[in-house]
Amino acid sequence: MKLSILMFSVLLSISSNAFANTPGEVTIGSYLPIVTLNGFSGNTKKLSSYRGKPLIINVWASWCGPCREEISSLERLSRRFGGKQINVIGISTDDDASAAAAFIKDSKLTFTNYLDSHVQLENLLGANTIPLTILVDERGRVVEKVRGFQEWDNPETIKLINQKLHLKLK
Repeated sequence: MKLSILMFSVLLSISSNAFANTPGEVTIGSYLPIVTLNGFSGNTKKLSSYRGKPLIINVWASWCGPCREEISSLERLSRRFGGKQINVIGISTDDDASAAAAFIKDSKLTFTNYLDSHVQLENLLGANTIPLTILVDERGRVVEKVRGFQEWDNPETIKLINQKLHLKLK
């Protein structure tokens, strides 16, 4: 019995730490800082340049099964609403840029993706588990973080996006 209680306590401690905030992490309600995003072709862009329109940021890796599974629904969401009512971007945490670039090509992604092989954005966004998707309002304030697989173009998820970003996507 004592061993069962000990094991339960250890598991509870491990699981609660899995979603603990990363030091320096942007939390819900706070604003994204001005940081530089690194594109796959050497281009850079300031994260703040996306202000003015709600933003969906998806943190992923080519080796991550749930990331690979959900990315097509993000692509469909982006094709349907991206650039018009919202912006959708991806941030790969791959160490190997060529693996990430191949995944983008194979997945036929049209939304912009950036590379974070030095984990700067991963830590800033609190991506201690992936996939992680962050909903950001038009002023650059984080309004929601969704951890794990999500079907981004289904009616329930679009309802969440509408609620959190004060939109009327249909």
